[in-house]
Amino acid sequence: MLKEAIEDWRRFLQDKEVNNRKVKVHQGDGEFIEREWKLVKVGDIVKVEREQFFPADLILLASNFEDGICYVETMNLDGETNLKLKRSLECTATFEEDNNYKSFTAIVNCEDPNPNLYTFIGNFEFFNDADTLDSHMYPLSPHQILLRDSKLRNTDYIYGAVLYNGRDTKVVQNSTESPSKRSHIELIMDKIIYLLFSLLLTICVIGSFTFGIRTKKEMPTWWYLYPKDVTPAFNSQRAGVAALLHFVTALILYGYIIPISLYVSIEIVKILQAIFINKDNYMFHQETNKFANARTSNLNEELGQVETILSDKTGTLTCNMMEFLKCSIAGVSYGCGMTEVERVAAKRIGKRASELLCLPIQQNELSSENGRQCKPHIKGFNLEDDRLMDGRWKNEPTSETIQLFFRILAVCHTAIPERDPVTGIINYEVESPDEGAFVVAAREFGFEFYKRTQSSVLVNEPDLSNGGLLSREYKVLDLLEFSSARKRMSIIVEDDSGDIFLFCKGADSIIFERLGIQGRTYEKETRKHLADYADAGLRTLVLAYRKLTLEHYKDWSKDFAREKTYIGADRESRLESVAELIERDLILVGATAVEDKLQQGVPECIDKLAQAGIKIWVLTGDKTETAINIGFACSLLRHGMTQIKINLDNDEVQSAEATGDKEHYMKVARKSIAQQISHGMDQVKKNESKNAVYSLIIDGKALNYALEKHLKNELLELAVQCASVICCRVSPKQKALVTRLVKEGSRKTTLGIGDGANDVGMIKEADIGVGISGLEGMQAAMASDFSIAQFRFLERLLLVHGSWCYKRLALMICYFFYKNIAFGLTLFYYEAYTVFSGQPAYNDWYMSLFNCIFTSLPVIALGVFEQDLPADVKVQFPALYQQGAQNKLFGWDRILGWIGNAFTSSLIIFFFVSAILNPQAFQRNGQPSGMEVLGLTTYTCVLFTVSCQIALVMRYFTWIQHIFLWGSILAWYIFLLLYGEISLYISPSAYRVFIEACAPCAMYWVIILIVVVAALAPYFTCLVFQNYISPMDHIIIHEKVRLDSDQDWLSQERKKAVEPTNVGFTARVEALLKHWKEFLLTHHSLSFMGEICNENSEGALECIRHTQP
Repeated sequence: MLKEAIEDWRRFLQDKEVNNRKVKVHQGDGEFIEREWKLVKVGDIVKVEREQFFPADLILLASNFEDGICYVETMNLDGETNLKLKRSLECTATFEEDNNYKSFTAIVNCEDPNPNLYTFIGNFEFFNDADTLDSHMYPLSPHQILLRDSKLRNTDYIYGAVLYNGRDTKVVQNSTESPSKRSHIELIMDKIIYLLFSLLLTICVIGSFTFGIRTKKEMPTWWYLYPKDVTPAFNSQRAGVAALLHFVTALILYGYIIPISLYVSIEIVKILQAIFINKDNYMFHQETNKFANARTSNLNEELGQVETILSDKTGTLTCNMMEFLKCSIAGVSYGCGMTEVERVAAKRIGKRASELLCLPIQQNELSSENGRQCKPHIKGFNLEDDRLMDGRWKNEPTSETIQLFFRILAVCHTAIPERDPVTGIINYEVESPDEGAFVVAAREFGFEFYKRTQSSVLVNEPDLSNGGLLSREYKVLDLLEFSSARKRMSIIVEDDSGDIFLFCKGADSIIFERLGIQGRTYEKETRKHLADYADAGLRTLVLAYRKLTLEHYKDWSKDFAREKTYIGADRESRLESVAELIERDLILVGATAVEDKLQQGVPECIDKLAQAGIKIWVLTGDKTETAINIGFACSLLRHGMTQIKINLDNDEVQSAEATGDKEHYMKVARKSIAQQISHGMDQVKKNESKNAVYSLIIDGKALNYALEKHLKNELLELAVQCASVICCRVSPKQKALVTRLVKEGSRKTTLGIGDGANDVGMIKEADIGVGISGLEGMQAAMASDFSIAQFRFLERLLLVHGSWCYKRLALMICYFFYKNIAFGLTLFYYEAYTVFSGQPAYNDWYMSLFNCIFTSLPVIALGVFEQDLPADVKVQFPALYQQGAQNKLFGWDRILGWIGNAFTSSLIIFFFVSAILNPQAFQRNGQPSGMEVLGLTTYTCVLFTVSCQIALVMRYFTWIQHIFLWGSILAWYIFLLLYGEISLYISPSAYRVFIEACAPCAMYWVIILIVVVAALAPYFTCLVFQNYISPMDHIIIHEKVRLDSDQDWLSQERKKAVEPTNVGFTARVEALLKHWKEFLLTHHSLSFMGEICNENSEGALECIRHTQP
């Protein structure tokens, strides 16, 4: 409770800090004064300055730029680090000064508060003169909305009107409550406690019932107990009261069966485990100087039981950096760079095969051997091809088409150039990293975009006539923006000579269907190149253009201007219909291929996690195409995998949306989503026997309906049948809802990982939340259970620390119950031996120190230091992780087995000791053993048995374990010596018992040896039998590694010790190898195929199968 109170206090301080931030608010007469965020009201006009966060959801009225634009960083909302361009309405763009707002009057009609980040419907009624009520109505779109928790960047100031505040803002609407998290092992442990408490009550009832009967019937005949002068506890006249009092005594006496100290020991162990995680040098990121951080120690063991990982994309999987790697122009592919997938596959298939497949790896190696001087790396550009570089593209036979290709790259975008005053280098502020890569590539090829005005784009181009540079101005007539529905962007420009062009770039499926008859010259070659680029994990776009006549453009422009001012729910569909009229009869120019730079080690980490049997879902705010390309880049998607897409981009839904009837639209949308899910399930079941591989891709709009009560179970059923799941364009709240669906629907451990404030809901909702302390602030890390600096550290966190912590805790808890049950049951047996008189078998101090001193440290050492296998071996055999995911070490069969072992040990210990001591003399003088000797001997046997039991359990010994284990036994004898010397009045049942009665007697030591061996024999026999008949995987590997035998066997086992998977880097390489081998088999002789196989022994077996008739 104290820990939770501290956490609540910290959250309170954070909330207080946010609410007390200040912003300038209009007070009237053009005067702005600072006011706290918590005092800002709907309708206020605020002035936000550079690098400040927006205090509420605002309507952008004006900025310091003349055209009313501003740049916004939305990483706290959608995780994207790219700046978003926002633009005010033309009617308010000129209100750039404080005085302009003296008589400013407007009315906004908009939708109710909702969590949708990417949509907004509303109207802005602007009064030119408040006295005459002369007004005009303007439609509002998301381009005019500034959301709370976004930051103003690269803009001196903006003016905005408060639209939603407080709980009505979209970021708060997307927030979720922090659930209380407990590990699955703790939940099972609670059930074991209930079981043991039931056992305790049972034996107490049995003892009390027996004691009551014997007291009533036999107590009067026991004359030596003075039955007429007894306490109520032994009164035969009131046997019921005596039985009840005995029940209370028995509860106290047998209470050792329930290990209360287990909870304290577990907390100590978890804290120490967390310290080891925090100090692991293998999870230290040198660039940021950060270690991993276990922010809570309650969930250490959960790291070893993860079934599904739900991951953000931007900043988590990727660096959000694009590099222009290859391109196809006029049917010719340019670029010699290789992706990681191609590089590994080329090495595995062999040198001769690489030559046949024309893989560029050989050219790279030759270039390196010839000593070509390497140029410094340029951010966003990594194309290597002598045919294009340094202006040599002018010598190509298709130089005019190449020139047009570079011109489209330099003009068709929304980037803003900024020249560094010190270096003079132009940097670009872009809405997406793709655009940044395109404009940088155009600059490197000689087409430098250097200035943008409200109506034009200026580019320095090579002058083909004299070889110099020529500054050209392209007047921007219209811009058709990119959207997930359109999947393309177009810009209509007029060049210096008065010619009008439409430049277009977009997805291949969209552009190809809009090509004219004369524009398909290079279509066949370009399609082939696009397929190759996609196989290599590259993101592709197709470039095309169209030359327009002035009359055609003017006619179209009138329609477009009319639809832009239309107010209605179907505004977007009407704009799209007009855009279709001009985005046709295009001429294909080429295609681009950019590589989305993944964080270091991401493909390898995903590959290991997939081999460990962990499913990975990607939840991102990015567009569908971006998310799909990332899926290919990190090998969650690959060539040959069937994509099941669920979205609302179909004619039926769009027609319903165009009607403006919201209820009708929602009804049609629900029906469409239900049909798509049902069709996907039918598709999966139909091809289930054909080993087909599927991926599910669903966008945020579709998720709104798919997550409803009557559809969410069907969605989950379809998702678990797919090899990978990618959710695109999702809001922070949808991330949390998807996580909750997986967690509650599968009832398996889920892990959410992200790096931005938009991931906080997902991180909190998952069973385990992992935050990446990266470039997007510390919100995710502060809300997480564990924080790491890079996604790649997740491999070691789960496969090593997670697996260790799970096995340590599982073994520790089972052992703890074992030793306490074995100890407690000996008390019960002695009670039965003494007619349930309530007399304890042991001295009070013996019982008090059993859990506190004599058995506490060895079990803590077990929970902290135990290793079933070394860390490097666990990474080499990722399938071992499934022991935790399937809970093989803490299932009820294991738990009941340990409880049965405790029963067996306790029976053997007590009855062997009592049988040996009872009928004969114990000391040299012929004196038999008394209660004190029996208790001390039994206690010693229990202590030796449980200590030797933990020694049998441990597989990894350090000097610490040896000191704790054998030191505990030594501490017992030191205690006997010291406590036995205390005055007889203080320790009457232990006074010199060990020194005078037990230690000099050989029988005492013989009994210990015989009883301990006998008590451990059943467990040892079962262990040997299990390891001989059906050993667990980690035991086999442990023995092989320990003996350092047969390295070939270990190599083979590593290949087999992976879970079957269709995603990950290895699966991607295997698919590419299969594709290449099929190509070689089709185009080359079988004898030469055999020659290739000889070069690559790993693929020889597969090649032989192909080459045999």
